[in-house]
Amino acid sequence: MITYLICPVLHVLGPVLIWFGAVMLIPYGVSLYKADGADFVFAQSAAATISIGLLLTIAFWKFKREMTAQHGFLVVTLSWTSIAAAATLPIMLYLPQYGFIQAFFETMSCLTTTGASMMNDLEGLPLSINGWRCLLAWIGGMGLIVFSVAILPLLGVGGAQIMKAEMSGPLKETRLTPRVAETARALYMIYFGLSVASAIAYHLAGMEWEDAIMHMMTTVSLSGISPHDASFGYFNSQAVNLVAVIFMAICGCNFAMHFVVWRRRNPFLYLRDPETLGWFGVLAALTTVMTLYFLRTGVETTTWEAILSAAFVVFSTASTTGYTNPDLAYAMMPPALTLILMASAAFATCAGSTGGGIRMVRVIILLKEVSREFRHLLMPNAVLPLKVGGYVVSRNIFAGVCVYLIVWMLSIAAGSLSLMISGFEPIDAFSTAYACITNLGLALGSLESAGNFASLSNIQLGICTFLMLLGRLELFTVLILFTRTFWRH
Repeated sequence: MITYLICPVLHVLGPVLIWFGAVMLIPYGVSLYKADGADFVFAQSAAATISIGLLLTIAFWKFKREMTAQHGFLVVTLSWTSIAAAATLPIMLYLPQYGFIQAFFETMSCLTTTGASMMNDLEGLPLSINGWRCLLAWIGGMGLIVFSVAILPLLGVGGAQIMKAEMSGPLKETRLTPRVAETARALYMIYFGLSVASAIAYHLAGMEWEDAIMHMMTTVSLSGISPHDASFGYFNSQAVNLVAVIFMAICGCNFAMHFVVWRRRNPFLYLRDPETLGWFGVLAALTTVMTLYFLRTGVETTTWEAILSAAFVVFSTASTTGYTNPDLAYAMMPPALTLILMASAAFATCAGSTGGGIRMVRVIILLKEVSREFRHLLMPNAVLPLKVGGYVVSRNIFAGVCVYLIVWMLSIAAGSLSLMISGFEPIDAFSTAYACITNLGLALGSLESAGNFASLSNIQLGICTFLMLLGRLELFTVLILFTRTFWRH
């Protein structure tokens, strides 16, 4: 059974590592052009990664076969961990003060679009190293496996199971196109288009092209990584904040919905999608509350400034992006307002977006079921199917949503307990576990004051790394590997 599961997966990982090694040539070229002194680390890392990929491809070529569901889960999890591990090579070679656990935390944070960092003095890093962090986030935004399926038809294996394991949300069977590779390409066409538009918009708003491209990659991926220690506070620009707000709102929507609207040339389709309406409804409600607070307390003096500042804080948190601004820190806000903002990161973004959390569609399904139960109490004999957006939600999907939420809460509890055992205070442990599993990257308490995760021990970084992977791959993809049934089936 082990051979049946592992060998075909290693065959698939070979081309993925070859592709990823080729990606390392992008920062290598940037480093050569800028002469920032990091070109040798990317050359060595690319050579090592490509060599390992070729070795796996050749050694396990005879195990090429169609993927089953078990293979899909294993490919997804091992791909994310192996790519994150390979991505540590440039960091460890150029910055030897960071060990593997620290570098692995950093690269996993980038790939999972969590945006938490353990690095200090980001402005002192070479452009190619900062660009590498941002590029990892951009790749991870839509999903490394989806990207691989889209550009690597040479894999020659069925991608349907891989896509099903990686895509977010409870309604994973929905396809935009008949073939899985075409679906992946369709999603990345939208993703790439938004990326180009974002980079141009940032440049027109006042950023240099280097900053515009790096922040484009971390905005459309909703990762919140910045090459500046002060994040968006470095720019102190309303125009830059406005661009960030617009693209965070767009990328918090379901990319499949963007594709359908683009293909049908009908933007009114957004108004028929309950999840999109819920996403923008949450943003509007929280922005209104935050605007009133800023005006009442005098944080901002004009209505426009209050609206823009409120939108930046709300959109950044609710979308799980995690951009920060020292002038708009959570410590300046009432605890109740901070908790409401943090809670929005758990559910606001849409399934199929680049955000994290449990997804808006799951919350809608639960609220619809609550409403259905109330009506059923008043009309016991009525047939009241559970519908979302005109589609009937089966009891299997509803049961899956309930189980997911239970496991999600248990995972936060287990992560918090593990961090407390390692030495965290309770509030720090909970907010850190929550920030990692929602892929928000912003924690409260001592980590908020510190501004990054540099103070964590290797054990604590390991726990946070696992929680980030768990949240990004929606729990079951990772947890199923720890069951006896998976290895015996």
